[in-house]
Amino acid sequence: MADFLSPAERSARMARIRSNDTLPEVTLRRALHRLGLRYVLHKRGLPGKPDLVFPKHRTVVFVHGCFWHRHKGCKVASSPKSNSQFWTDKFDRNVARDGRVQDELQAQGWRVFVVWECELQSKARTNLRAETLAADIRRVRRT
Repeated sequence: MADFLSPAERSARMARIRSNDTLPEVTLRRALHRLGLRYVLHKRGLPGKPDLVFPKHRTVVFVHGCFWHRHKGCKVASSPKSNSQFWTDKFDRNVARDGRVQDELQAQGWRVFVVWECELQSKARTNLRAETLAADIRRVRRT
């Protein structure tokens, strides 16, 4: 199927896709804040600029979009039919980068958690995910 948008229109639409302060990210931040957790946003100097950084707990959290970061088994992680090689390459680069960033953070002594967009699609699911994440963050790491 041909793209119904001109290249300029497609570019403008893609440029509006946010990387920070997305709805899933803001929703999770609010839920964690209600649970008493305090965090730093998008801390520069850390690999991948994690979405949430909990310095006291030496923990970072990434809120990943299922489409862009290829959440396995998620229906949102479908692949576009047109220009499929471009998209396959792009998604492969995203997943490889995510793995590298997580490895670097763990090598620096950080605990890394990933929360997927689909886990935050309703208020009940968001609250449940926030509660389990908060418990994991607060859990003392045995070294």
